[in-house]
Amino acid sequence: MERRENVGAFILAGGKSTRMGRDKAFVEFEGRTLLERAIELARSAASEFRIVGSREKFSGYAPIVEDVFRECGPLGGIHAALRSSSTELNLILAVDMPFMKPTFLQYLIDLAQKDCEACVTLPRGAAGWQPLCAVYRREFVTEAEKALRARRYKIDPLFALVRTRVIQQEELEAGGFSESMFRNLNAPEDVESAENGR
Repeated sequence: MERRENVGAFILAGGKSTRMGRDKAFVEFEGRTLLERAIELARSAASEFRIVGSREKFSGYAPIVEDVFRECGPLGGIHAALRSSSTELNLILAVDMPFMKPTFLQYLIDLAQKDCEACVTLPRGAAGWQPLCAVYRREFVTEAEKALRARRYKIDPLFALVRTRVIQQEELEAGGFSESMFRNLNAPEDVESAENGR
């Protein structure tokens, strides 16, 4: 599968996981850790990728970006990624999406490249926005930083402030993609349920 030279990829791996009871990145699912799966996805999509998280935990896996605004959730990770990026387009991917398809990431990147005015390209299905499987232009860092400085940590409200290319549920289905790709594993029972095909 073709990797994009002008697209960077960032795996958000730094979040605390109180529900999982341990570091989500190292949780095993079907014989591989969630981090290993995310790295494979990132490699399929971009010529270079980094992990947003603790240098101490993750430096053996890839180049690391650490949060500037710590303990601020995924928005802090997106901000750190974009602030460090050398590419205009940046794929942001949560570490806990083991059902994500490389073909969808290519589709997402294609749409972002075609719409030069969109600051963010992301899916929105029945479960809502998917900001942790999206392509952000570097300029989004400005709105992210403003929000973080104001102690506003929710990502979704920021999409009203920038030009956003939304991939609606109907478009996902027309492209042959299922919303089940966005299923994430937050707790041990989620892992068990997924492994048992429920």
